[in-house]
Amino acid sequence: MTATEAATARPQMGPTARELEAVYDIPVQVSAVLGRATMQVSQLLKLGRGAVVELDRKLGEAVDIYVNNRLVARGEVVMVDDNRLGVTMTEIVKAERLG
Repeated sequence: MTATEAATARPQMGPTARELEAVYDIPVQVSAVLGRATMQVSQLLKLGRGAVVELDRKLGEAVDIYVNNRLVARGEVVMVDDNRLGVTMTEIVKAERLG
């Protein structure tokens, strides 16, 4: 077996930490979605202060965590300090690969 054959026979390894350093400073947008609602524009225009929009989630159900508009995880809302909220990840969503 030649060195080239041996190199191609090895399982593919992921990138090393050193190879990933180039992407460490790239900003990404992280969003936590509590739920969604669909309504007609006429219903939307009737909403006023104090109106309640019912979402498609139940109390205590996981929130979706998106990175650059791609679902990557699910989690729970937590209190970070006296007046700030955060999200703790409870499940990583496996990406579906094409090809």
